[in-house]
Amino acid sequence: MEDVKIRYSDDDLQEFKEIILKKIEHAEEDLRLLQASYKNGADNGTEDTSPTFRSFDDGSDTMAKEANMQLAVRQEKFIRDLKNALIRIENKTYGVCRVTGKLIQKERLKLVPHATLSIEAKRKQ
Repeated sequence: MEDVKIRYSDDDLQEFKEIILKKIEHAEEDLRLLQASYKNGADNGTEDTSPTFRSFDDGSDTMAKEANMQLAVRQEKFIRDLKNALIRIENKTYGVCRVTGKLIQKERLKLVPHATLSIEAKRKQ
């Protein structure tokens, strides 16, 4: 009978934890930059431009801030998903597909460490 692994070893989990912690660190830094860009109330030196052109600048600034806010929301979700992956590591359920119950390939987890679905389950979606 084939020896089927039902979870990753503690060494594997530690390796994944280190990957996730690095990704969280980078993601939080990116989030801070995004938040700073849309929370910035500082004037960007458009006071001396023509009012006609200034209204274009204001519209452009608003669109850029809205885009950065949307990116920040996505980044917050990414960070939350990574932190949930850390919880699964602590529970020793990390890397187990929530649909098939099989282990998610190591290569997939290294690329997408917050994955909860195997490629097989993802294709069925």
